[in-house]
Amino acid sequence: MNLTSKFILFTFLIVSFSCSKPESYGILIRNGLVFDGSGSEGREADIGINADTIAAIGDLADAVGKEEIDASGLAVAPGFINMLSWANVSLIEDGRSQSDIRQGVTLEVLGEGHSMGPLNDQMAADMKEGQGSIQYDVSWRTLGEYMNFMEKKGISPNIASFVGNGTVREYVMGYENRVPTAEELTRMETLVQQAMEEGAVGLSTSLIYVPSGHARTDEIIALAKIVSNYNGMYISHIRDEEGKLLEAVDELIRISEEAKLPAEIYHFKASGTASWHLLDSAIQKVEDARKRGLAITTDMYMYNASSTGLNVLLPAWAKEGGHDRTVEMMLQPALRKKMIEEVDFHVPPENILLVGFRNKDLRHLIGKTLAEVADERGKPANETVADLIFEDDSRIQVVYFSMSEDNIKKKLALPYMAICSDAGSYTNEGVFLEQSTHPRAYGSFARLLGHYVREEKVIPLEEAIHRLTLLPATNLKLDRRGALREGYYADVVLFDPEKIADHATFKEPHQYATGVIHVLVNGVPVLRDGDHTGAFPGRFIKGPGYGEK
Repeated sequence: MNLTSKFILFTFLIVSFSCSKPESYGILIRNGLVFDGSGSEGREADIGINADTIAAIGDLADAVGKEEIDASGLAVAPGFINMLSWANVSLIEDGRSQSDIRQGVTLEVLGEGHSMGPLNDQMAADMKEGQGSIQYDVSWRTLGEYMNFMEKKGISPNIASFVGNGTVREYVMGYENRVPTAEELTRMETLVQQAMEEGAVGLSTSLIYVPSGHARTDEIIALAKIVSNYNGMYISHIRDEEGKLLEAVDELIRISEEAKLPAEIYHFKASGTASWHLLDSAIQKVEDARKRGLAITTDMYMYNASSTGLNVLLPAWAKEGGHDRTVEMMLQPALRKKMIEEVDFHVPPENILLVGFRNKDLRHLIGKTLAEVADERGKPANETVADLIFEDDSRIQVVYFSMSEDNIKKKLALPYMAICSDAGSYTNEGVFLEQSTHPRAYGSFARLLGHYVREEKVIPLEEAIHRLTLLPATNLKLDRRGALREGYYADVVLFDPEKIADHATFKEPHQYATGVIHVLVNGVPVLRDGDHTGAFPGRFIKGPGYGEK
C-alpha cells in the first residue's frame, strides 16, 4: 500500500470513528444528585435506562435518550418502599396509587396479619358482604391469585405481600379461640407453604386483632419455621404496644430465634402516655437481640397518632368471635352492660377522632372526637362506643392521639428503622372522599424527608433514603430492587429536597404531598412534572421462596 493509500485509509478511519453513533438509552436522566440507596452521600451523575433496567450510571454527557429528563437541582433516588400498606382494596378502585406515588412510593408491601388470600368460599362471601363504598368481585382464592389479578388489572406501583396468620387461621378454624389440633396446624402450615411458593415475602401477624391474636406463640413459631425454609421473614403487629410492650417484644424475639428467621416489628411504638417510658427498654431488647446475631428490625410512620378500629376499646372477650359475634352479644342486655363497663380507654375520649363510618347516616360525625359525640348524645363515652359500633355495624375507623413526639425522633434515629404508612393509597376525589383518613395516607414519606430531615435534621438525607429503599429491600430479600445500580430494575424517584413537604392534616387529610417531580416504575414514567401519567407498569414482586417445591 503506497503512502497515498495509507493516508486515505487513515483519514477514513478517523472520519468513521468521529461519526459513530453516541450511546443511546430509552430514558436518560441528566444532571441529578444521585443517591444510590446505600446511605452514601449523593453524587452528580446521569442515569441511562433501557426498558425496565438501569443500564448505566455516570457521566453520560455524550449519550442521548429517546426521552431525556433534566434532574438539575433534584435528588435522584431508588423508589421508596412502603413496609406496611393497606392499599390492597384502594388499588382495586384506583390503580394509580396517587397519594403514595406522589410521595415517591414504588412498592406497596401488603398483608398486616390479614392478607387477601388464602380464602375459602365462606371467607370470600364474607369479604364480598363486608364491602363498603368500594365494591369488587372476589374472583381469587389464593394470595398468589389475588396478586396476579392486581397486576393484570393494572396498577402504577409494584406490590408484594406477606401471608397473614389471621387469614390462614380463619381459613382452618374460623374465629375459634383455642389451640389447633395437630391436623389443623398441619393444614395451616400447608397454606403458608403454598403462599410462600406463590411469592409471599413471609408471615405476618397482627396480634391485637382476632383471629390473629388467638394464636399462641408455639403456633406462630410452627408457621414461621415453614417461612424460614423459604428464606422469608416474620413481621408482626406485636401483641401489646402499651403496658405489656416489653413482653410483646420478647415474644417476637423468641419467634425469630426459635424459627431461625429475620423478624420485624410493625409501626414500633409505645402507645399511651403511661407507656411512653417503656420505649427505651424496648429498644434495648431489640438491640441486645441484634448483638446476639438475630436479624430484628422495625418500621414506623411519621405521626404521633395511630389509626385503627374503635372496637379495640372493647374487652377481649367481646371481640373473640369477630365483628358479627360482637353485634350478637350487644343484643343481649347483660352482655352489652358488661361490655360497656369494661371498655378500656388507653387514651381519653377527647383524643379519639372519628374518621370512617360504613353507615352513611353517621358520616356527619366524621371529624368529631368521641368526647364531642358522647356529649351531643348525652351519654357516657363508654356507652357511646358500643352504640356507634352497633349502629354502624362495623369496627369504625378512628385516630388515637397516643404517642410522644420525642419518641418519634428517638425511633427514627435507629439505623434499622424502615418506614411505612399503615394506610391505603388514595386519590383525593370520588369515593375516597366519602371517608376521612389518617394524614399518614398522604404524607408519611414526604413528612420524613421534609419535616424530620430538612427541618428537624433528625437524620441526614442520604440515611433517610437508605431507610426508604435498600434497607427494606434487603430485609425482604428482593431481587434487584432498592438501589440505583446497573442491572437493577428502574424504580426511580426524582424530588426536590428543599421543597418536598406533606400537607395532609387530621382535619383535612385528603391533600397530596408536593416536591416529588418524577417517578418511574420498572422504567415507565408514572409521575411526570408532578402529574400522574396514567401508566400501570406495577408488578407482583415475589418473595425468595417463589416457585420452590
